[in-house]
Amino acid sequence: MRRIGGRDIVAAILIALLAGAIFTSPPLQTLQGLSLDILTALRSRIAPDRRDPATSPVVVVAIDGETYETPPFRGSPTQTWTRELGRVLGSITEGGAKVIGYDVIFKNSIEQSEIPFGDAPIGARMRGFDRDYLIALRQISDNGKLVLGEILSNDHPEPPDRAQQLAVRNNVRALNVHTDADDVIRRMPLTFSIDGKPVPAMAVELAARALGAKLEIAPSGAAELSGYAIPSAVPNTVTLNFRGMGRDVPTYSFADLRACVEKGDRDFFRRAFDGKVVLLGTILNFEDRKLTSMRLPGGDDGAQAARCALPAPASAAATARSDVAGVFVHAAVVRNLIERDAVTELGFPLRTILTILFAAIIACAACMLAPGRALIAWLGLTAVYTVVAVGAFGHAMALPLTEPALASLAALAMMIGYRFVLADRDERFLRQSFAFYLAPEVINSMVASGKMPALGGEMRNVTMFFSDLSGFSSIAETMTPGELVTLMNEYLSAMTDIIEGHGGYVDKYIGDSIVAMFGAPADDPAHARNAVHAALKCHEKLAELNASNPAFAGHGLSHRIGLNSGEAVVGNIGSRRRFNYTVMSDTVNVASRLEGANKYYGTAIMASETTMAQTGDTFTWRELDAIRVLGRGEAIKVFEPLADKGAESAEQTKVATAYAEGLACWRAREFAKAAEAFDGVAKIDPASALFAKRAKALAANPPSPEWTPVNTLEGK
Repeated sequence: MRRIGGRDIVAAILIALLAGAIFTSPPLQTLQGLSLDILTALRSRIAPDRRDPATSPVVVVAIDGETYETPPFRGSPTQTWTRELGRVLGSITEGGAKVIGYDVIFKNSIEQSEIPFGDAPIGARMRGFDRDYLIALRQISDNGKLVLGEILSNDHPEPPDRAQQLAVRNNVRALNVHTDADDVIRRMPLTFSIDGKPVPAMAVELAARALGAKLEIAPSGAAELSGYAIPSAVPNTVTLNFRGMGRDVPTYSFADLRACVEKGDRDFFRRAFDGKVVLLGTILNFEDRKLTSMRLPGGDDGAQAARCALPAPASAAATARSDVAGVFVHAAVVRNLIERDAVTELGFPLRTILTILFAAIIACAACMLAPGRALIAWLGLTAVYTVVAVGAFGHAMALPLTEPALASLAALAMMIGYRFVLADRDERFLRQSFAFYLAPEVINSMVASGKMPALGGEMRNVTMFFSDLSGFSSIAETMTPGELVTLMNEYLSAMTDIIEGHGGYVDKYIGDSIVAMFGAPADDPAHARNAVHAALKCHEKLAELNASNPAFAGHGLSHRIGLNSGEAVVGNIGSRRRFNYTVMSDTVNVASRLEGANKYYGTAIMASETTMAQTGDTFTWRELDAIRVLGRGEAIKVFEPLADKGAESAEQTKVATAYAEGLACWRAREFAKAAEAFDGVAKIDPASALFAKRAKALAANPPSPEWTPVNTLEGK
């Protein structure tokens, strides 16, 4: 995970603000509507409405294809249907309907026809044809149970026939709808201004009459109906909640109801319409089709209700369509208002804040994570948020969905661009600079630590690692060049893999020698511990290669490793045109001397006291001696790592115990006792054999009182 700084935080905030402002701006307002569409679709799939259509407070009487194909309507103009309309309306009213609303407009009467028929127009010959219909309208209207519909327009208004208007005493309300910029109906108007006064829309008027209340408009524009504060994100509108996807509204064919009147089944009308709001409208494939929030999954033209007299047509099975008959839009408004189930949308400020917050979270994730993981984080967060939004929509609360998702995706892209162009330039430089001579793990650790090496050099506390093959020159003389190259490649590859696997950096190869450091360029507080681990693993690996690799067969290679910890200058050092990332200091020189000192003691690994101290109690050590190396006046104590703590063998424990006893006697000038202790393990330990010989010599010829137990090494 990438560490972020103050500049990254500022960039994430600015990117989130920009993305949020863009995706909630007016030009992209269609995204708000798209959120409603997606939420409606997801809810219909995840948690579909299970309510019984019979519980719906609103029903639809449909002038449908069946009506047009059924006598006496087949082949007849709709102007001649008025008498049958009056009879059916009367039966519906007698059945106990609360109120009837027209979603159809009969603009003309057959009595107005000027088509010649004999010596007079048809209208003159049909005078009085609508009398019964108009009487029915007057009677139902006088009881407050009938509202006719009209289309308001400055250019092409569509009012009902004048005689019908007079019959209902101007109980006429507007059927106009509210369409968004993408021609989708997601909200419906509450009122229209007529002669300077707000007049309820058709569906609002029907709901008000059914509830026995009046729509109240506060000075602020807030609307209330029978104590229900109507939510309104867009002024003077109600957001539709298509909970049942059209399948929750019982729908009766007008043809069947007309046949039911002929049958005289008054009980059917009572069962079907008692206490209901009734909407009369057309359900045809070619007329008055509306796109709504149901357009993505598709909505139904109602639920087929019980039949009274006619058998159901063979094609009566409902199929979901992207558009629905307009009458169901008005039915949805009526049901939402009566059941207090209209959708509540967040206002612009809250929607913007939520979008910016979502974008900020993803921007921060994109700042800390790799692009692929940031994309996964976006997918995960979007999925979780979508589940929350769908759950809220189930309770008629519409949280913005597309705006946060798209804004956060844009923020993700912008943050990746910011990192590529600005923030990660140093990281890319370092990766390119070290790619050919640094392990990928070390590069990743270096980048993650946030501590980059200063060009030109800086002081670091490091552990130096020097290794060299023993007697390799004489072995190389016996090999062909090809065999030598194969052997060296196998050896150096194996050792390098171990060193880099423990966080080390191979500075250079000098023939068969390896110079490496731990603690740079990547910052590593445990560099001494990792260096010792690497040394032990290298020693084990060489034994394995000698035993199993054909290139090593018969050569019995052994190597010496020197370890020393301390301050050193690390950095890009060299000429102006050519430089190398390397290390310089006395710490390096001491490590080199300790590597060579192994041959005096017959050991494979030798570490300084500073390295031993920095490893804590991770390993089992034995102190070898106090030595003074070439080029350094100060004596240093040297140690041999035997194994991980608790993993040492019984033989190692025996040798280390005897060696410690002999070394203590040696330093106490008890040379005879020292020789005895060292002799006990001299056959299995070269270092003990060396000390036994030295102790015997001093026991025979005791040194002067100024003698100190420090071994001064003459060579490298």
